[in-house]
Amino acid sequence: MNNTLSLSTEDFDQLFNKARSFNAWQKKDVSNALIEEIYDLVKMGPTSANCSPARFIFLKSDEAKALLKPALSSGNIEKTMTAPVTAIVAYDDEFYEKLLKLFPHTDARSWFNSSPELIKETAFRNSSMQAAYLILACRGLGLDTGPMSGFDNELVDKTFLKDSKWTSNILINIGYGQADELYSRLPRLDFDEACQIL
Repeated sequence: MNNTLSLSTEDFDQLFNKARSFNAWQKKDVSNALIEEIYDLVKMGPTSANCSPARFIFLKSDEAKALLKPALSSGNIEKTMTAPVTAIVAYDDEFYEKLLKLFPHTDARSWFNSSPELIKETAFRNSSMQAAYLILACRGLGLDTGPMSGFDNELVDKTFLKDSKWTSNILINIGYGQADELYSRLPRLDFDEACQIL
């Protein structure tokens, strides 16, 4: 790989500078094939020891959305019900059982045998990174997103994850956003407010 190559200004605009979080959606389907393409990009993002703890449930049907609705905060209901897809980004509490496949050159499972705290910390941190990869993958494929933390995690887990070892982390609406429904872009912190070089 040639590491001297850089994306174009237009690429960075699509991923960051002009990308926005959307609350209103066009009535345009996101195909199952496109969802698989999103995941094929997400899975390539780095995680610690390649642990890849995130698990994704993509809600498309009216029935699935209806089950999600009671778990949403009031401000998130309309935009979620009208989004073509809502992804539940969860993490697998037993992600380490996949490390024989994902990190085969050593017994990485043993790192987690006696530390529930390390399991939780690793799963939450890395699945959060994978949620960010999902946002960027969607943007790279021409989709828009609207991440949300305003929901009842326990109710989502009870409704969608009760037969698994998965725990919900964040919700992300996915589709083709309606730009005319956007608010003005909010300010960001300047470099000196958020960064240090030591």
